[in-house]
Amino acid sequence: MTTIRRPRAIIFDTFGSVVDWRTSLIDDLTAFGKSRGINADWTALVDAWRAAYVPSMQRVEKGELPWQTLDELHRTSLNNIVADMGITGLTEADLTHINLGWHRLKPWKDSVAGLTRLKSKYIIAPLSNGTVALLTNMAKGAGLPWDMIFGSDLFHHFKPAPETYLGAARLLGLPPSDVMMAAAHNYDLKIAGSLGLMTAFFARPTEYGPEQKYDLEPRGEWDFIARDIEDLASQLGV
Repeated sequence: MTTIRRPRAIIFDTFGSVVDWRTSLIDDLTAFGKSRGINADWTALVDAWRAAYVPSMQRVEKGELPWQTLDELHRTSLNNIVADMGITGLTEADLTHINLGWHRLKPWKDSVAGLTRLKSKYIIAPLSNGTVALLTNMAKGAGLPWDMIFGSDLFHHFKPAPETYLGAARLLGLPPSDVMMAAAHNYDLKIAGSLGLMTAFFARPTEYGPEQKYDLEPRGEWDFIARDIEDLASQLGV
């Protein structure tokens, strides 16, 4: 009988994998716009905002910008998008509220139940490009039962920099081989696996909306392939 190797800790990509950032932000901003009487294409704003996400972090990783938190990068991108879209009537307080929408993201329907099951046997934590504060606020609002939180501000690097994955293992006091990276993004798992971490994939086929073209299926020899986080918990014996 073959014994399935299991991790001691599981670290999760968060935006898109654990929480539904797109629907959460669209709903949040649509309600906000109605309350303030501001008409805008909030869906277009959210999609443009996310499109600026990776390029802004890459500029930091390449040394083109000094270290900044994701909140700071998001705010710069938001200011530019609001100006480009010609949205008027937003106060400084409004822009601050909108930017903090990333702290208020809602979980996918299986996330809380699946994480709670995994927590009963494994150490669980997010490994995200968000800050510790962002991830803490999100966890409080969404009911995510993390054991601890790994934000990018702990490492002054953004994924997929090796310092993030290896830094999480180091802070857990574990070799990378005892840590599993779980994500809905193949690129995340590719880097984690190359650094010696175990890997688990589950698809979120509507993360980017109904026309999503990628990460619809696993594209690597991952250790576990699951339907969602609850299915991953079942495969890991909890």
